[in-house]
Amino acid sequence: MRSAVVLAGGEARRANGQEKYFFTYEGKTFIERLIDSLSGVVDEIIIVARSPAQCARFLTLQSVTCISDIRQGLGPIGGLHAGSLAARGDLVFVSACDMPCIDPEVVSYLFNAVGAYDAAIPRWNEQMVEPLHAVYRRTALLAYLESHTSLSLRTMIQTLNTRYVPVNELRVIDPGLMTFTNINKLEELDRINLCSGKEPGEPSP
Repeated sequence: MRSAVVLAGGEARRANGQEKYFFTYEGKTFIERLIDSLSGVVDEIIIVARSPAQCARFLTLQSVTCISDIRQGLGPIGGLHAGSLAARGDLVFVSACDMPCIDPEVVSYLFNAVGAYDAAIPRWNEQMVEPLHAVYRRTALLAYLESHTSLSLRTMIQTLNTRYVPVNELRVIDPGLMTFTNINKLEELDRINLCSGKEPGEPSP
């Protein structure tokens, strides 16, 4: 079984406090586009919010489960913890909520790339990776998150037995690497008028 965990609990400070997952692109909200992209690749989709009140914002979405952080205020690490506990799949694709162009074929490729590793994480170079567009083995995530001291995703993936997937390997599927487009600021919405043929958004640090 394969699961997807979408982290939606951020404060959206760079988007002036607006809810990025409800930004609209091509007639659908970001969260709707994510669900559409992932529904054909995974068996369940879990949205992790920061609170039950935020979860209520997703009640109209079909075929998804929304849970809230168990450990509050830990950022993505807290969302990963709650999502990993709730997931039923052996493998979990983890995504941020501000990535409206995720390519399901790239996601499928990452699932297949894990093999015997704990994670399959796209990498642009030695310093730049995509921990929030990656596949993890659920048991490895839980083992780390039960006793971690750092809130850094980089520390986490360095601790795991990680397979780094060069992004150029993914260009065969997504030549423009639009799957990594993420929207952090309101003005960046103008960059994705068309998902095809444009440069991807800034990769995650």
